[in-house]
Amino acid sequence: VQLQASGGGLVQPGGSLKLSCAAHGLALDYYAIGWFRQAPGKERERVSCINSVQHESTYYTESVKGRFTISRDSAKNTVYLQMNSLKPEDTAHYYCAPMVDVTCVVDPGTDQERLFDSWGQGTLVTVSS
Repeated sequence: VQLQASGGGLVQPGGSLKLSCAAHGLALDYYAIGWFRQAPGKERERVSCINSVQHESTYYTESVKGRFTISRDSAKNTVYLQMNSLKPEDTAHYYCAPMVDVTCVVDPGTDQERLFDSWGQGTLVTVSS
């Protein structure tokens, strides 16, 4: 199984980026998928989560509500994170992870068991002028 997060880069404050989480060997539709981020010197936090296709529902941490949108493209076996109105505090490495459960825990501060122990390389988002 290969899971790859991509789409990061350098963007000015107020700009947009779209991150992709593509999988080979794993059908993402059957899993809840979380997007996480870790800024230098800070703990990793869950930014957003989307339930499996049968359960729908999406979740966002308070700081990104109204700015970020998580979605799926089943045909491409990919989960996206559209990030608009980016702020310097959004600067971090971003990671995607499938969960063991088909639904996301509602509270982003609650640990949820991931399908894989490894976080992978992630993708770096830098918001700076």
